[in-house]
Amino acid sequence: MHAPAATAAHIPADLLLESTGEGVFGIDLDGHCTFINRAGARMLGFEPAEVLGCNMHELTHHSHADGSHYPDTDCPIFNAFRQGLPCRIDTEVFWRRDRSAFAVEYSSHPILDGGQVRGAVITFVDITERKRAADALKEANGALHRAKDELELRVAGRTRELSAALGQLRELAAYSEGVREEERTRIAREVHDELGSLLVALKMDVNWLDKRLAEQQSREAGAAQAMRERMRSKCQNMSRLIENAVDNVGRIITDLRPSILDHQGLWAALEWQAQEFVQSAELALDWRMNVDGAPELPEPAAMAVFRIFQEMLSNVGRHAQAQHVDVRIQATTAQLYITVCDDGRGAAPEAFEAATAYGVMGMRERARHFGGVIDIESQIGQGSTFKLRMPLQNE
Repeated sequence: MHAPAATAAHIPADLLLESTGEGVFGIDLDGHCTFINRAGARMLGFEPAEVLGCNMHELTHHSHADGSHYPDTDCPIFNAFRQGLPCRIDTEVFWRRDRSAFAVEYSSHPILDGGQVRGAVITFVDITERKRAADALKEANGALHRAKDELELRVAGRTRELSAALGQLRELAAYSEGVREEERTRIAREVHDELGSLLVALKMDVNWLDKRLAEQQSREAGAAQAMRERMRSKCQNMSRLIENAVDNVGRIITDLRPSILDHQGLWAALEWQAQEFVQSAELALDWRMNVDGAPELPEPAAMAVFRIFQEMLSNVGRHAQAQHVDVRIQATTAQLYITVCDDGRGAAPEAFEAATAYGVMGMRERARHFGGVIDIESQIGQGSTFKLRMPLQNE
């Protein structure tokens, strides 16, 4: 029969000490070494016999990592038997025989004999490589954070530059829009004052000529009377052409600058535009407007609102294939709300975000310049809703 395997209880203590790669030593109440294993002595640069009886604090724990004196009254190892306080430390160094230091993790526990403290047992390991790896990781993290901070600074700088450029571009767009509206106003007034007046005068002259021809025709006969009849027919045709020209000039003037906006204000202009649109597009209109007590907008803002409203209706006319349009306008002393809702075919939401949706982009830029917001809700087969929300500032 084989002998039973030895248990830990039957293995001599010195063999257990030598079987571990950790350093292990014991001290008495004066701090003198009572035992040390070979691994521990080797890490300190000694033979075990050279360490026995030595004060371990003076031998290997006498200084901090920076070389400053380390009083044994502060030593956690000695506190294990002085105050009965076990410890585990990984922020200090032990000193070798050659006066070089190495990072160490150690634990110290009091040795008790019948309830009395007789000393302490200390285990320690060299954690130089662990510290080096931790320092390298810390340095790498620091470099990463520095790179991240630098990148964030660069991104923030570029973002500020882009924001400034975008702000300048929007200011330029707003300025260009203002110049365009002024030019439209000037052209509309010149067309009205010059061409409109000329056409009216020409129509009066043609009508006068037709009347004179009619008077002479009544006193003539034969070929002369037939000639007068053809001349009258020409005059009447010219009169109709002039009337069409007057109507076209009026329409062009209105497209350039609706006079109702100047003469009756924004609220009347919005209602007029809605009525004109549904009459032209042959749509049913549900109109509600509540602007009691609301201030009239200054001219640039009023024109922007009018153009936005025109574009909302234009979208209904061009794309919706609707039968009915619902317009809600509400204004308080602080806010203006305009909602245009149709029962048309609708569209996918991304259609209004496309790069080619110039009308929507124009509405949003006009609204944004005056602090407003355009919201669009649409689903295929369920119509579309355009909403403008803009602050009112009575200037």
